[in-house]
Amino acid sequence: MESRPPYRDEASGVRRRRMLGLALGAGLAPALTPAAMATATATATATSTARSDTPVVASAALGRRVAEVATAQLGVPYAWGGGDRLGASLGFCDDENGYLDGVCMGESTVGFDCSGLSLYCWYRASHGTVELGHYTVAQFHRSAPVERDALAPGDLLFFSRPDAPLHHVGIHVGDGAMIHAERTGTLVARVEHALDVPRWAGEFAGARRPGPAG
Repeated sequence: MESRPPYRDEASGVRRRRMLGLALGAGLAPALTPAAMATATATATATSTARSDTPVVASAALGRRVAEVATAQLGVPYAWGGGDRLGASLGFCDDENGYLDGVCMGESTVGFDCSGLSLYCWYRASHGTVELGHYTVAQFHRSAPVERDALAPGDLLFFSRPDAPLHHVGIHVGDGAMIHAERTGTLVARVEHALDVPRWAGEFAGARRPGPAG
């Protein structure tokens, strides 16, 4: 996140971002006893229930993997425009972004910006089945809304201000904590109970859950 409304700057830099990336057995007996029919019904019901739960379980497991990948990035430098499907990458400076005390840090820093981090974590954790654009607004619209009381690890937290709509994204990693890449000069960090912190609570624009492309 930078001093100038990042949604404008991200849009102008998109071109320069490097996008590297039950059935039961068919042979039934001619006649089934009542006991056999009851067993078959129970088996079918249990299998159906297990199948209906599978996407939920898979989604929860994927979210936990996203959180694990994000945790592994703690301490990586922030780089404006940095991060792709392969991990941290060299950033760049775009208008006023990427600078620290007037010095362009982006072009000499290998790291992540906020959307580069979320892009990488979801791509890596999903083994390439979820690929988000390197742009906060695009990631917001690429994901499904999640109520705050239903937050799970891996969900993306978006932040907005009147002067900078959807200027930042972080990764919810459970227990209210968020891992994010905030701005030039900082490292990828974990914020405990992020939505209880006045600064982030005041800018919270909603949570979203990415999924494979339809």
